[in-house]
Amino acid sequence: MRDHHHPWRDRSAASTVIRPEQARLTPCRVRTYSRALQSRGQESPGSFMSRSEALRFLNLAHFFDHFFLLIFPTAALAIAPSWDMGYADVLVLGTPMYVMFALGTLPAGWLGDTMDRMMLIAIFFLGCGGSSLWIAMSDGPIAMAFGLGSLGLFAAIYHPVGLAHITHIGLRTGRALAVNGVFGNMGLAGAAAVTGLLAGFLGWKWAFVLPGALSVLIGMLLLKRSGTAPDAVRPAVHANSATALKCDRGTQVTVFGIVCVIALFGGLIFNAVTISLPLYFDERLARAGGDLAWIGASAGLVFAVAAFAQLPVGELLDRVGARSVLGVLLASQAMLLMLLAFASGWAALTLALLLVTFIFAEIPVTSWLLGRYLDHGIRSRAFSVEYVLSLGIGSIAVPLIALLHKRGIGFEGQFPGLALAALAILFAAMLLPRHIQSGSRRATEPEASPGD
Repeated sequence: MRDHHHPWRDRSAASTVIRPEQARLTPCRVRTYSRALQSRGQESPGSFMSRSEALRFLNLAHFFDHFFLLIFPTAALAIAPSWDMGYADVLVLGTPMYVMFALGTLPAGWLGDTMDRMMLIAIFFLGCGGSSLWIAMSDGPIAMAFGLGSLGLFAAIYHPVGLAHITHIGLRTGRALAVNGVFGNMGLAGAAAVTGLLAGFLGWKWAFVLPGALSVLIGMLLLKRSGTAPDAVRPAVHANSATALKCDRGTQVTVFGIVCVIALFGGLIFNAVTISLPLYFDERLARAGGDLAWIGASAGLVFAVAAFAQLPVGELLDRVGARSVLGVLLASQAMLLMLLAFASGWAALTLALLLVTFIFAEIPVTSWLLGRYLDHGIRSRAFSVEYVLSLGIGSIAVPLIALLHKRGIGFEGQFPGLALAALAILFAAMLLPRHIQSGSRRATEPEASPGD
């Protein structure tokens, strides 16, 4: 008996489109979905839902991921007096959360390559929400530390799993990653404000109860929407995304190595600048008559404006590729870091705004590279390695900055050093393959819905 036709099982349905001159540029081929699988309303790989619906869940997950990680530092201000403890003593209880967040990244990446990713995102929502409710019910430091560790473990799921899935289902991968990044930034920006309001008016427990309950509800909804039948899920897991390339092993190793370089040096620049920015403003804006409130407002303005820098970069990645985008971003970072080393007053504020904008704009590039050049079956593990490298280098940024200042090495010495790190990434980026764009992409891909 002849099997029923399924477009995702028919390899002949996938089209490979490449111009002759592109074949000489890189050992990769453009691979696109068949028209049947690309039609609007079809299931996204790994679940019974449209791509736009899956992306909405992933955007919410990124928001909650960063939101949950930043509830505790603000809530600790209210927990300390209620437990008759010092703020520093309460803050130490958050250590298990950050440790488990780092340690859980690698196993989460492995699970992302072996399980249905949307099911893992549902587990993320349920686990983070349940852990948050546990923290709210904690009646002592030990129970709270356990709950925070559990929260960190479930929060580790998102980045290696969610970002890999976005590169798998997004028709415009760069745009989808950029929009997703903005949601993560909104979680960062909103956590302190929402937690402060809830803790101030309702008590610190409600700062964990309300987000936790909402996360559990979203997780239950996602479980209901996700497909769980093995025959319905597994055949689609190995399909390549619409913007993926089929590259040889050498090209994949090269791209992954460059991504690791970006994760190390880019993570150092990102953490060093964002952590030291308030201190930089304290030193340089004081000459313009700034006080503590002005310093905090200035830093907040810089981060708020820069949070949206990923949107145009996402569009550019899909149009011109990562090598050209990285060239502009990193050359600009190196130049601005050199200028900021000796700037003061309003010039320092303006240059800092530009620098942080270019740094934030770089965030979706590595995810786009991994999604475009690496095989789908290893993508989640690649994301987890990249994130571990970025977390590792970020963890030494604070003691490194403190040590340099203690030894009298101020921003005049620190920022030129970071400029050299930006140039190191720039040189590595020049080794990336040339960008390939399908010659008939418009004919084979439908118009994407918002967020695709």
